[in-house]
Amino acid sequence: MKDALGSVQTLLVLGGGSEIGLATARSLARERTRSVILAARDPARLEPAARELREAGASDVELVEFDAVEYASHERFVDRLFDREADIDAVVLAFGVLGDQSQLERDPAAARELLETNLVGAVSVTIPLVDRLRRQGHGTIVVLSSVAAERPRRANFIYGASKAGLDAFAQGLADSLVGTGVDVVVIRPGFVHTKMTAGLDPAPLSTTPEAVAEAIASALRRPTHTVWVPSQLRAVMAVLRHLPRPLFRRVAARQ
Repeated sequence: MKDALGSVQTLLVLGGGSEIGLATARSLARERTRSVILAARDPARLEPAARELREAGASDVELVEFDAVEYASHERFVDRLFDREADIDAVVLAFGVLGDQSQLERDPAAARELLETNLVGAVSVTIPLVDRLRRQGHGTIVVLSSVAAERPRRANFIYGASKAGLDAFAQGLADSLVGTGVDVVVIRPGFVHTKMTAGLDPAPLSTTPEAVAEAIASALRRPTHTVWVPSQLRAVMAVLRHLPRPLFRRVAARQ
């Protein structure tokens, strides 16, 4: 359960090696989150991150194995985490791949792998997570979407398609959970300066993992449904969403 001040006590990060996921864990550890579970394909690589989280204030940091595309393992994975004494207050879905658009357009296997990770894997693990959160009577799922979900550009439409599907799933899921004690928060960052985007030209209103993490922490303190990072993107996308397609293509080509 959250403490008397509304702080998350136990956090699960799927994609525990991601820069946004780790920044979120650090931010929450400084805000009295005491138990953090980092789930990743190679959890041993996260030992340095675990030490940082303990230094930030987390008393218990657990590293567990998780693979987004090992669908058959997802229910067992979720059951193992929840079949313990402590509740899990918040889950952050931070895993995903960006891919190279030019390669994805030529390589159907690569395009399929991106969609399987970003969309199918997220849906596959979220469904059993929701079941267990409903049974415990409370909890928040934080879904990392993207502005690319709103109106995919020529430069990243396969990635955008994966995020658009995930965003639609998360929004519908949130509506289905009203009154259950379980919340879903959708985070829509713009361009984030991470290792994944290194070498790419940053888009206007680009942001950092730390800024996204602070937005997530704020949303967990005061529940909301959709968060744009930075917040100005909400107004920008409200305009871009309604531009005629030829005009949108010209605008997007300049970014």
